[in-house]
Amino acid sequence: MTLDPTTTERRALITGATAGIGAAFARRLAADGWHLVLVARDAGRLAESAAELGSLHGRPVETIPADLSTDDGCAAVEQRLGDGSPVHLLINNAGVSLNKPFLRSSAENEARLLRLNVHAVMRLTLAALRPMTERRDGAVINVSSVAGFGTAMPGSTYSASKAWVTNFSESVGLSTRPLGVRVMALCPGYTRTEFHDRAGINMSKTPEWLWLEADYVVAEALRDLGKGKSVSVPSWKYKVAVAGLRHAPRRLLEAFTRDTRGRIGRDER
Repeated sequence: MTLDPTTTERRALITGATAGIGAAFARRLAADGWHLVLVARDAGRLAESAAELGSLHGRPVETIPADLSTDDGCAAVEQRLGDGSPVHLLINNAGVSLNKPFLRSSAENEARLLRLNVHAVMRLTLAALRPMTERRDGAVINVSSVAGFGTAMPGSTYSASKAWVTNFSESVGLSTRPLGVRVMALCPGYTRTEFHDRAGINMSKTPEWLWLEADYVVAEALRDLGKGKSVSVPSWKYKVAVAGLRHAPRRLLEAFTRDTRGRIGRDER
């Protein structure tokens, strides 16, 4: 797959496209000449984002108002991925975290997290890959998290959902690479977005040096996709963190987790 939209009309579909990393992807790809299909729950905000990008870059922007934690929302996006003008790049960015440990959560909230962070990613990836592999052209970026590399968030199921996204992306990517289609997990650390405020997570004690900017995360992701990487971890500091989460002795990691109360990884969007 070529990332250069000037060679032909290239189209990207982005979920969670009105804020944070999703909005940063939309801005960057629109500026690079891509045609866009934006997906988000808030129809009004979605229309405003589409109008702004369309006016700025001189091309229409498609929109799909959809709640991807529901079957109807997923079905609407699946239909667009299978019909109409081809989608060459899918960015599964929509996601949620819960500001409660598992023992104080509810089955309803946990099910919603899994529907959005796992089930929707699976459904939309499958819907996108079928036409992509037939054309032997396309790519999928699934936004995961540094948190998915270890149990550094006591009682949280967010990290478990992101572990699935990373493993899923790597596994599926192995099967699609020979067919000319790439699948990559994007695993950022703390990123300045609305994500934490929406989840009611107080991040005031997080050191300033740990934060990444959404535009930087997107630039790193697209660079790594162009290099053919299956996992992208923006910034050297989070590459070091991932190495520690993957290879540190379990007892040391558990001690670190108790001391930090699991603040690492509530990051993206």
